[in-house]
Amino acid sequence: MIDQLEDRVAPEGLAWLQEAAAEVAHNPAAIGARFPAVGRKVGRGPLDPNADPDDVHAWTIDDAARTYLLQALGGHAQSELDQLYRYGDAAERRGILRALEHLDVDALHLVEDAIRTNDTRLIAAALGPYATERLPGAAYDQAVLKCVFVGVPITPLDGLERVTPDGARMLAALVHERVAAGRDVPAEVWTVIDRHSPEEEIAAIRAELESPFEDRRVAAERALGGRP
Repeated sequence: MIDQLEDRVAPEGLAWLQEAAAEVAHNPAAIGARFPAVGRKVGRGPLDPNADPDDVHAWTIDDAARTYLLQALGGHAQSELDQLYRYGDAAERRGILRALEHLDVDALHLVEDAIRTNDTRLIAAALGPYATERLPGAAYDQAVLKCVFVGVPITPLDGLERVTPDGARMLAALVHERVAAGRDVPAEVWTVIDRHSPEEEIAAIRAELESPFEDRRVAAERALGGRP
């Protein structure tokens, strides 16, 4: 993690981070004061300089720096996470969620908490490899549905192949609900729906092509036109 930061953080910011990591390694309680200061000290832009700043799936510099600090806690990470998450702002919580795949902790409850929010960056950060490995099937289905509902792109999710036939059915039902309201849906949903092809729900979407309401017909045409 520090190698990636060396090219993106000013020398004084990097020095502060390494000093902070050494401090929390010696005194885990010190992370309570260091963790909130990370963004101000090292920066908040995309970790990848070519990334879109609006990409909710992209790591930020402060995400990576917070991961580095949490790794410095070693075996004390488990005892500190809940307090850091509880009292942290959105950026601090996102940093914790991003870090989970790099820590040996039991923190699925934090993932579940983030998914319950409507914060797209928190939801995207929560659904990383840690969640892919640990969320039960039905919970993962609901998380993907939540992504589509709030506007988090699902194609970047590394666990998308986990969506079950029931999850595909729920996604297709959401598409029908949106079409019936004359609203658009992201074309990427078909990569999941067509993997299991829930016939009843797809038939209901197609039936909207014959709706007496123009907005529903047009929405159905756009939705079905997004299928690969």
